[in-house]
Amino acid sequence: MVGRVCEMWREMKGITAMVVVQIATAGLNILFKLVVEDGMEPRVLVAYRLFFATLFMLPLSFIFQRKKRPEFTWSLFLLAFLSGLLGAVIPSILTITGLALTSATFTSAAAVLSPLITFILAAFLRMESVRFGSSEGKAKVFGTLFGVGGALVFIFYRGKDIHLWSTHVDLVKQPRDSSRDATNHHISILGALLIFGGNLSYSLWLLLQVKVSKRFGGPYWNATLMNMMGSIVAVLVALCWNIDLKEWKLGWNIRLLTIAYAAIVISGMVVAVNAWCVESRGPLFVSVFSPVGLVIVALVGSFVLDETLHIGSIIGTVVIVGGLYLVLWGKNKEMKIITTTSDFIEPNKTSKDITLNNLPTLSSASVP
Repeated sequence: MVGRVCEMWREMKGITAMVVVQIATAGLNILFKLVVEDGMEPRVLVAYRLFFATLFMLPLSFIFQRKKRPEFTWSLFLLAFLSGLLGAVIPSILTITGLALTSATFTSAAAVLSPLITFILAAFLRMESVRFGSSEGKAKVFGTLFGVGGALVFIFYRGKDIHLWSTHVDLVKQPRDSSRDATNHHISILGALLIFGGNLSYSLWLLLQVKVSKRFGGPYWNATLMNMMGSIVAVLVALCWNIDLKEWKLGWNIRLLTIAYAAIVISGMVVAVNAWCVESRGPLFVSVFSPVGLVIVALVGSFVLDETLHIGSIIGTVVIVGGLYLVLWGKNKEMKIITTTSDFIEPNKTSKDITLNNLPTLSSASVP
């Protein structure tokens, strides 16, 4: 009974953490859209974001995880460099650049492809078990597909307009160009490809975390090292891009607010929470929550960016939530099966059973 309560509490912590992460990320997408419309260079924005995130996370790492400080070796720095490249620099630059060519709603909708990308990569690399013949395997596959399908319905099926608010606030304050309005289904192909590339890089980072997160000493050190190495790369990229030094000037405006929010809330706190969830619940568990951010951005964007919702938004939301429930149900059932199997194997282990030690690795999300 106690064990079941502990498991339910652990599950609720993970779900709550990821919902908060999606709310925070949704806010970032809105701010990014505003700041790129204000004319800020995306590479400078990413460099500032990662630099200030490092300054914010470094003291927290010493305060809360001093005893877990990793041993600094060349191997560790190489892994931190790879983590910063895949998890911070590439996704941020590609996504922000693509956001300038599309919209906040489309960017969030495209992010829902992350579960499918992560699942395919994890299955191909034998880091995630499929077991399509089992009920939990089918739930994971169809749940992920439903989530992606719901996002596609959300963004590509218009239907009747829905006006949730009697008044609208358009913070962009620029003439609307219907050719760039995602609600009219006219989006930049280049922008879509850039955003897709950012999602692919993020999925690779999630899988990398499964293998290397413990070597970083803990989620705080993980986020600190990733932001530190990422900031170095981002600054070099921005400087090599021949950007005017005037672009680096900051004032008390939306640019400073976006950088502070992105650095402290996203690159700092959210990265640490994501690393903890990947280590405790697995990469697919983290990625399937991206549809929640899509719904939040669509609702907020309909109010502050004057983006019109449609009947397709409602249908897509229902499909997304249904797919999310299927995946979580499948993951929960799979965890119970593997936990039971591990408990049975441990006291009766033989040389023939040693190969079963790889079971948690093949399904990383099953590791509690």
